[in-house]
Amino acid sequence: MAFDRRTFIGTTAATGAAVALAGATSTPAAAAQQDAKKQGPRTYAFTVMGTTDLHGNVFNWDYFTDKEFDDKAHNDVGLAKISTLVDQVRAEKGRRNTLLIDAGDTIQGTQLSYYYAKVDPITARRGPVHPMAQAMNAIGYDAAALGNHEFNYGIPVLRKFEEQCDFPLLGANALDAKTLKPAFAPYSMHKLRTPCGRDVKVAVLGLTNPGIALWDKANVQGKMTFPGLEEQAAKYVPKLRSMGADVVIVSAHSGSSGTSSYGDQLPYIENAAALVAEQVPGIDAILVGHAHTEIPEYRVKNKATGKDVVLSEPLKWGQRLTLFDFELTWEKGRWSVAKVAAKVLNSNTVAEDPKITRLLSDEHRKVVAYVNQVIGTSTQAMSSAEGPVKDVAIIDLINHVQAETVKAALAGTEWAALPVLSQASCFSRTAAIPAGQVTIRDAAGLYPFENTMEARLLTGAQLKDYLEFSARYFVRTAPGDAVDPAKLTNAEAIPDYNYDAVYGLSYDIDIAQPAGSRISGLSFQGKAVDPAAQFVLAVNNYRASGGGNFPHVPQAKQLWSNSDEIRNTIIQWVKAKGTVDPAQFASVDWRLTRAGVPVF
Repeated sequence: MAFDRRTFIGTTAATGAAVALAGATSTPAAAAQQDAKKQGPRTYAFTVMGTTDLHGNVFNWDYFTDKEFDDKAHNDVGLAKISTLVDQVRAEKGRRNTLLIDAGDTIQGTQLSYYYAKVDPITARRGPVHPMAQAMNAIGYDAAALGNHEFNYGIPVLRKFEEQCDFPLLGANALDAKTLKPAFAPYSMHKLRTPCGRDVKVAVLGLTNPGIALWDKANVQGKMTFPGLEEQAAKYVPKLRSMGADVVIVSAHSGSSGTSSYGDQLPYIENAAALVAEQVPGIDAILVGHAHTEIPEYRVKNKATGKDVVLSEPLKWGQRLTLFDFELTWEKGRWSVAKVAAKVLNSNTVAEDPKITRLLSDEHRKVVAYVNQVIGTSTQAMSSAEGPVKDVAIIDLINHVQAETVKAALAGTEWAALPVLSQASCFSRTAAIPAGQVTIRDAAGLYPFENTMEARLLTGAQLKDYLEFSARYFVRTAPGDAVDPAKLTNAEAIPDYNYDAVYGLSYDIDIAQPAGSRISGLSFQGKAVDPAAQFVLAVNNYRASGGGNFPHVPQAKQLWSNSDEIRNTIIQWVKAKGTVDPAQFASVDWRLTRAGVPVF
């Protein structure tokens, strides 16, 4: 028989009255104490499920390859898969014994999310409902923290998305710049009904990333400010406890490493989740986001209380679902947390939920048609297959677009006369632009990452250091030794995306020399580079923020930044030009050598 709370309460009340009447001459308080001892403490268990860094993924689909998503580990992505896992957990635990939250970066990252921000925007009069709002509403999310990428398309898009969600978007450290009051709900409070004792009150505190002030400066400057996570957690956690919260969970769009990639530019720590756990008493668990890593369970001891705080970060794009399992005990008129454990479920173990795929099938078809739209033509085919070992035209195309974009952005500024260089990597060895018609998908496939662009000020000496660091990527090969291109790269397990070619300079890389002494003949427009000369480097935000640990760039002066993804900048460039002609931008400016002799 299904449990009926009203029947349970009525029955126990009647039974209690009968006992009181029958035993009026005994000692009811003593009898009750003896019963409690026999029964032991009353307990209640519930589960909080969590996702993070969904980045616009609803379907297990790669819009850039126009086929089902797959990677080396055979992960799957998307909310349709998450929905199936959530249904399974609710069926096992009982829906009323679960909550579902997210740690941010929801509305940016795929062509699906781009389409409904830029092509058919949700902000238009009688505009569509964002697919992520539709899916998350249908799945039944209870709360979501703001991620930094929520601000990429501007505050109006974010506000419209917030309006379309049936759950609150939380950001205790997203403040109105003028009033310094919260610009979004700082927290949400949820009641879980129990078979004994009063309801359990669960507070979810949302914290976002202070880096928004830098990364989306153009969208938020003068409108919002973003203080540190520890500072705001210390303000709100005691408040939530005083409001009667039995359990406090933080949903933090901030990694757990305790590091920042931004030097003096960012006064607050970027990846502060573990520090919040360590420094702010009263937190039971933290759903971690932002770092795109998988942490099933990580325990941090709070300095003040000595209690463990349980952290968990599910893998990005809906590849994993975190489960925080809580066990509570009812004693002395209150609920207390007896135990917390965390784990992750893999979305590749289940099928997509047909409820979600049916709900958004029209939106999916529209975007598939959009990415296969022809936007221009190419005079010849280009391939990235040899990009890791040769200066190829397809990488020059990325760099040329970036350099042109930065030159246009700096026109009329004090930096306009400086030479503009650009960095890019071979992000995919299978990227290609065909001869003839070029689609959005072809152009976007050159840049599979959701990076945005910046301009940084560097000297000639710093650029030399940068190139030396990049050249570590090549396996040292003595003159006369056989050269196998397949074995020449990825020294020290350096991935392809952490080898940068710099466009606008000419140089040789002598792979016979030790790392750190490989760059020779460094020149600009036929003249040796002056170590003191100033250059503008068009650089992606990953590299500018310290990704790959390249020297100088994270500390270099930022001259300009853009919140649009580089791949969309490439698409717009091809659309505007109409024709892609490598003769207008491609040249061999760097080469591999040994003792002055070209390797190829």
